Amino acid sequence: MEVESIPFKSTGYFSDLICDYLEGKESLQPFYERLPGIQRFKEQIAVKQSFPAAHRKVLYTVLGDQYKDIQMSGDTKVNISLLQEPSTFTVVTGHQLNLFTGPLYFLYKIISTINLTKQLKLSNPESNFVPIYWMATEDHDFHEINYFNYKGKKLQWNKKVSGAVGPLSTEGLEAIYDAFSNEMGNSVNANRLRELFKSAYLEHDNLTEATRYLANELFGEYGLVILDGNDRELKQLLVPYVEKDLLENKSFKKVSSTIDQLQALPENYGIQVNPREINYFYVIDGVRERLIERDGMFYVNDTSISFSKEAILDELKNYPERFSPNVVTRPLYQEVILPNLCYIGGGGELAYWLQLKEMFVAMKVPFPVLLLRNSALVITAKQKEKLQKMNIGLSDLFLKQSSFINKKIREISNIDID
Repeated sequence: MEVESIPFKSTGYFSDLICDYLEGKESLQPFYERLPGIQRFKEQIAVKQSFPAAHRKVLYTVLGDQYKDIQMSGDTKVNISLLQEPSTFTVVTGHQLNLFTGPLYFLYKIISTINLTKQLKLSNPESNFVPIYWMATEDHDFHEINYFNYKGKKLQWNKKVSGAVGPLSTEGLEAIYDAFSNEMGNSVNANRLRELFKSAYLEHDNLTEATRYLANELFGEYGLVILDGNDRELKQLLVPYVEKDLLENKSFKKVSSTIDQLQALPENYGIQVNPREINYFYVIDGVRERLIERDGMFYVNDTSISFSKEAILDELKNYPERFSPNVVTRPLYQEVILPNLCYIGGGGELAYWLQLKEMFVAMKVPFPVLLLRNSALVITAKQKEKLQKMNIGLSDLFLKQSSFINKKIREISNIDID
């Protein structure tokens, strides 16, 4: 297979913020701890040596429970066991529970994560590195995950839902399976995909279990560890940080301060996320709604549920699983429960991570290295031949239409066009 690389900046798909981050622009240095690099990862390892042994124990126990009904590969089993050791660290990517993986970059993110752990092992043989896929089981944006495209058709799962998507029943996906199956041929690969969908979604009760099975089937042989953060024992580790959000609005204050600093820069970077005074949802009986504080009382939005200060602290202590991080605090949760070195994500994800460092400092949690996921475009031999006949380079495919037309006219006429 021939491979041609194109700089991220040349694609036109990434914001100025991300392009400047990749280039290490000086004005952005206050918004991250260290850029990716062999020596910088060694520094990150040294920082993360302080990760508590008690947290490792909880993590190991929880993963054992989450994998109890999954056939693990030998490498995954070894990696879960290694997480107990102080010399073991993780590399994390996260993604929504898109139906049948959804967009192709779901795969790219996990592949990037696995590849980085291999590279880190080569440069740091005394340590171990575990690739983690964080399932966004607490996300409630069902309309973003309920479909996938196949042969130009959108196969969509229509279902009336509320609350977090992870516990959603897979009932009703038989119709999607039938539609998908009818579009496929009978080749070996077609039958493999057909069986993969059936086993994942028709033989598991909810979306969390189905997605875990699917990701494990695709990447288990490479040692991938799949984690569901929607767990009581893991959230128990988050309780002190939730308290600071409830009582001090610490995340809101620190992220708001960072936004002010970003907006003060001359580059006019856009803001990816805006924090709320409380950056946690309350989850119960299929409801996932944000928490709001007014006059010393805490209310669950669009419900009749309310708490006094003392009552909500008791609720947090007794039922930590009912408190769900939002986009601002989920990264913090991740770094609290994992001995993590690096987060791998898309441009939009890294943009909001760059708003979070001051919050991490205030919470006394090490900020991870941020790495942009790999991207790829696969073209067939026939497509390549057509491009060559028309004298169109691969980088030309990323030009805006007007720029592309302008370039081709110049090539033909040698006349400059403004």
